[in-house]
Amino acid sequence: MAKNKNKKNSEPKPSKVEVDSKTNTKEKIDVSEKFKDIESRLLTSLAENENLRKRFDREKEDLSNYVISNFAKEILTVLDNLQRALASVNSNEVKEKSDGLSQLFEGIELTEKQIISTFEKFKIEQIKSLGEQFDPNVHQAMFEVEKDGQEAGIIAEVVQEGYKIGNRLLRPALVGVIKKKSN
Repeated sequence: MAKNKNKKNSEPKPSKVEVDSKTNTKEKIDVSEKFKDIESRLLTSLAENENLRKRFDREKEDLSNYVISNFAKEILTVLDNLQRALASVNSNEVKEKSDGLSQLFEGIELTEKQIISTFEKFKIEQIKSLGEQFDPNVHQAMFEVEKDGQEAGIIAEVVQEGYKIGNRLLRPALVGVIKKKSN
């Protein structure tokens, strides 16, 4: 039995320093992994916040650009009526006949210009249609016309001008399109 006691005593016992260093290494690894995990989460969270901020900024800009759409559609009818009034009268005759009528005509012209100027401030622009290729995204065909020497699908006449606000269609242009001549 004495020999067994000596064998037990002769085996090297791990020192407290070695145990502590192994525990410390495991703790360092755990802390390092936790730090990397937390750092990764933080970077992900920051990226998500930045993306949200950009998205909200875009939505805010879109909202500010397009919130006036309904109002602009209503004002378009006023502009259409002013333009019809101006088109129905020969400006030279009005200016020659009466000073009062001439001033009224000039007032209508100035009002039309002011509405167009206001539209430009709010990024509302007229769609160029006459002589352009028909585009169903911005034009609405009202009728077809046969014309010699012109390509089919070209807009020959504009019944009502179309408008867009930014890149969004506010109102399609009502147009007459050239069709192929039937033989």
